[in-house]
Amino acid sequence: MLSRIVSLFAPAADTSQETHAERLRLATCVLLLEVAGADNEFSPGECEHIVTTLKKRFSLSQEDAEELLNTAEARRAESFDLWKFTNTVNAACNNDEKQEILREVWRVIFADGNLDGHEDYMIHKLAKLMNLTHPQLIKAKLAVREEISAK
Repeated sequence: MLSRIVSLFAPAADTSQETHAERLRLATCVLLLEVAGADNEFSPGECEHIVTTLKKRFSLSQEDAEELLNTAEARRAESFDLWKFTNTVNAACNNDEKQEILREVWRVIFADGNLDGHEDYMIHKLAKLMNLTHPQLIKAKLAVREEISAK
């Protein structure tokens, strides 16, 4: 009886590489969408940046990236928090990879040329959930700002 109850709350035991990679893509996309929507505006520039990021980071076609975006929007809408998504990232990525995801989040924030207070709050929350320090957060922000100003 106890084992049956525990199995209801335990994650599925599917550990295939493909499923793992799919979960990481989905989690990354949800995090990008979450910060893009933090200011209650999802600009075309932010959407375009997310699709371009997904294509580049995960070697996806335009169609696959858009499908992932739609799936992530649905999962984000039915989720109560970000923990399961950041937990997927934490389990799959080393510190450098998590910092790269954080830089992608900063790129989404700056895609519309503006840092809103809600976006700032959200990226601080994401960094904390991904077990990254405040200096790592600031380093990523400065790197992205420098990258943008060099364009």
